[in-house]
Amino acid sequence: MFTILLLGSDHIREKDGLWAVLIWLSIMAARKQGVEEIVREHWAKFGRHYYCRFDYEALDPRTAYFIMRDLEALITDKSFTNQQFAVGSHVYTVQKANSFEYVDPVDGTVTKRQGLRIIFSDASRLIFRLSASSHVRATLRIYAESYEKDPSKHDREPQAVLSPLIAIALKISQIHERTGRKGPTVIT
Repeated sequence: MFTILLLGSDHIREKDGLWAVLIWLSIMAARKQGVEEIVREHWAKFGRHYYCRFDYEALDPRTAYFIMRDLEALITDKSFTNQQFAVGSHVYTVQKANSFEYVDPVDGTVTKRQGLRIIFSDASRLIFRLSASSHVRATLRIYAESYEKDPSKHDREPQAVLSPLIAIALKISQIHERTGRKGPTVIT
């Protein structure tokens, strides 16, 4: 009965979270370890990915559209590649920037304009996505991701690790200046 409820979209909307819980429970039972021990072993073997998402909810759709339009024009200009951003002691060099698309691995259909992506030479990246569920309000999301192989740096807080990338995202998008916001609605 539980499986049927998980698969039925009329009953539970956000099924991915439930599947993740079931997978973690299965892994913990098979390995007879807690989540922290499993995660730390994984980081030691493969490195750690730091990730965060800033959501700017309930934006004026027109303002959000123009932020994304201007950002796309900026990052797709050929001069943007190899541009450097010095934040603190780290220098981030743009390796690639584009409007990305999704190719369905099952049927090969292509969905264009899924967001704007900036990949830096150290493999860190920023992604900007616009979600406009109505003509009344829009959500602009900023994703930041960085990878760390060095085990001595695996205990750092994601916000601290990713703050230089977020500073770059805020600078080039000018989202605070253009929306009058002082920060995101939600940080994940």
